[in-house]
Amino acid sequence: MVMRAVEIAQPGGPEVLKPAERPMPVPRENEILVKVAAAGVNRPDVLQRMGMYPVPPGASDLPGLEIAGEVVDTGEKVCALVAGGGYAEYCVVPRVQTLPVPKGLTMVQAASLPETFFTVWSNVYDRAKLSPGETLLVQGGSSGIGVTAIQMAAATGNRVFATAGSDDKCAACVRLGAAEAFNYKTQDFEKEILRVTGGKGVNVILDMVGGDYVPRELKCLADDGRLVFIAYLRGPKAELNIDAVMRRRLTITGSTLRPRPVEFKGAIARNLREKIWPLIDAGKIKPEIYKTFPLEQAAEAHRLMESSQHIGKIVLTV
Repeated sequence: MVMRAVEIAQPGGPEVLKPAERPMPVPRENEILVKVAAAGVNRPDVLQRMGMYPVPPGASDLPGLEIAGEVVDTGEKVCALVAGGGYAEYCVVPRVQTLPVPKGLTMVQAASLPETFFTVWSNVYDRAKLSPGETLLVQGGSSGIGVTAIQMAAATGNRVFATAGSDDKCAACVRLGAAEAFNYKTQDFEKEILRVTGGKGVNVILDMVGGDYVPRELKCLADDGRLVFIAYLRGPKAELNIDAVMRRRLTITGSTLRPRPVEFKGAIARNLREKIWPLIDAGKIKPEIYKTFPLEQAAEAHRLMESSQHIGKIVLTV
């Protein structure tokens, strides 16, 4: 049996994403086969396409880290985090990495959830230990990750601030639950954060920028504050003041999700199901879809993602 898919012909620009036919994947032990209805598009897909994000051993070489669809054996509707293979008609998934499609959500909306929700939970709640009543700064608040972090933290009762690259994007961050959002092109986020927190700073910063942002971020962290990295759009190297880290007991951490073992991702799925899925079911968190493209137009979806015009998620429909 063959299926339609989109593969990376060779490393390069969006044009290297080519429609292809592939053998249908066969589930191994503790995996299920899902007929894909929609697949989310994420920054790591772009990096993989450029040859900068290696595929973990044993994972599909097809791009795509999140899907929604129907379990072939049972007809159950699920969304899932996958280690690759999402840009296809069928995808195999470790059973523990699936979650039910939340009440009232379409397949497109459900497909936009797993990658960002797993990432935000793992980094903001597990690693940075955001606690009730604490404050969070989300850099890149209008990105897929940013939109999820703002909504999740606001829904769990935290005060959230965000940065974004235009006044429209800042307005979207506030609409999604940020107390205030700052245009990093026209405002100094460091000064603004100290202003809105009465000079205290924020407890946690979720950062996907890195580079020259890091010393500025340390200045707007509260004592005992935590800075957590999930990407470094401005480069992986930074200078930091170790004295400030010691004096103010700051924590700097970060993680990548894709290479982590299935059991680790299964534990995140259980936490999401218990603590976050009820908030989605209740309408307190709503997926933010910017645009959908048919699977065969994955190259167009990547062009849009690289333009950074979008607010929220880009999704492929199968």
